[in-house]
Amino acid sequence: MTRTYDLVVLGGGPGGYAAAIRAAQLGKSVAVVEKAGLGGTCLHKGCIPSKALLRSAEVLRTVRRGAEFGVQVAGGAGVDFGRVQSRKTEVVEQLHRGLQQLMKSNKIDVVYGTGRLVGPSIFSPRTGSIAVETADGEAVTLVNERLIIATGSRPRVVPGLEPDGRFVLTSDEALELERLPASLAIVGGGIIGVEWASMMNDFGVEVTVLEAADRLLPSEDEDVSREVAAALAKRGVTVLTGAKVAPETLRTRETGDAGEVRIEAERGGERIAVEAEALLVAVGRAPNVEGIGLENADVALERGAIRVNGRMQTSESHIYAIGDVVGGLQMAHAASYQGIVAVEHMYGVADKPYDAARVPKCVFSYPEVASIGLTERQAKEAGRAAKTAKLPFRANGKALVYGEPEGFVKIVADEATRDVLGVHIVGPRATELIGEASLAKLLEATPWEIGAAIHPHPTLSEALGEAAAAVDARFAGR
Repeated sequence: MTRTYDLVVLGGGPGGYAAAIRAAQLGKSVAVVEKAGLGGTCLHKGCIPSKALLRSAEVLRTVRRGAEFGVQVAGGAGVDFGRVQSRKTEVVEQLHRGLQQLMKSNKIDVVYGTGRLVGPSIFSPRTGSIAVETADGEAVTLVNERLIIATGSRPRVVPGLEPDGRFVLTSDEALELERLPASLAIVGGGIIGVEWASMMNDFGVEVTVLEAADRLLPSEDEDVSREVAAALAKRGVTVLTGAKVAPETLRTRETGDAGEVRIEAERGGERIAVEAEALLVAVGRAPNVEGIGLENADVALERGAIRVNGRMQTSESHIYAIGDVVGGLQMAHAASYQGIVAVEHMYGVADKPYDAARVPKCVFSYPEVASIGLTERQAKEAGRAAKTAKLPFRANGKALVYGEPEGFVKIVADEATRDVLGVHIVGPRATELIGEASLAKLLEATPWEIGAAIHPHPTLSEALGEAAAAVDARFAGR
């Protein structure tokens, strides 16, 4: 069976469905090929389920702090982890149903099955058609004028630390835990590792984080990394940076209903041993480039990801790629942004290149972390005349009302051009506050303009305005 479309999207995650909807809005015929469920990793194994668990952890933490606010909780707070997991599933299913309806309302065909690129055939003189083996065994060929590859990523596996679902986990297996372990060792102190460390600590799990770099969240501003490490340590999380895990030392054994994992790491010239009930490997994600037929097209790879230009075109100009499969910032909103850039370029609506500097990064830990643009070090390494200012949340009335005075807003700006180069937030509702900074980057706002905007009182947003005013005052010694 052969079907013809203007655009076929291989992968129905946030980037894939955003691109499909934009093309449909432009009057194009569109099909999305998805082998599992619409929404991809984000909806089913990443953003949404993990944030649902984090929300349950946040509620538990808040209830346990009730006495600080004069609220008495009779009998104390506990965890019904089965209900935590079922609530997560309910949220995912509701969003999944909404996404399915969104495809129908935009008249986008969704083909469920495994798709592969095929070479030129009697149906199409060039590469890019997609052969699909559907879930019921039917073979369908989707011929198209344009193709977007949006096959996403999967948890990166460390040789010797392959997940078994019992002792060694990735985030995929951790999301399906039926009970909380008493203790958890986490290999990796990036976004995923820090979020899981924070969550499990709130749930009462003893947590140890092993990070090979010299600080947690190594892609964030150094001041942010220090603040997060201190906050986790204060809550009882053991943070071991500069710790290079030796996979060959992994030992596991059953201990009744639980289990025991032992692993060693090299740190400061010494070997240290860490024991826990389970081990979570959180060392990033690998692009899904295997098994999708790239060998049948002239689509080049670079460092294990599909190479694209600023308009998300691959080395074959009619084939585009977006999202985690191209590497870089592997975030749902980055993928959606890339999808729109790709569609608007291929149909001549706009020629706006993808700009990673405009993509906010968020860590939904406690405290939350959010940033956009350059860190202070990156700005200086780029030769910019960087000026910075920090406004601590301890000076913010709403943060004190919340009972969350730790953290700060930090702004990095260029004294020569007055441009905002980066905004870095660690503290309450940081992932919501970064939206204003994202708009500022889009509009090329100066610190003066952010500071001059009237921020309501008392709100957390005042911290951003005051930090901007402070950095503006530092220009030319003012």
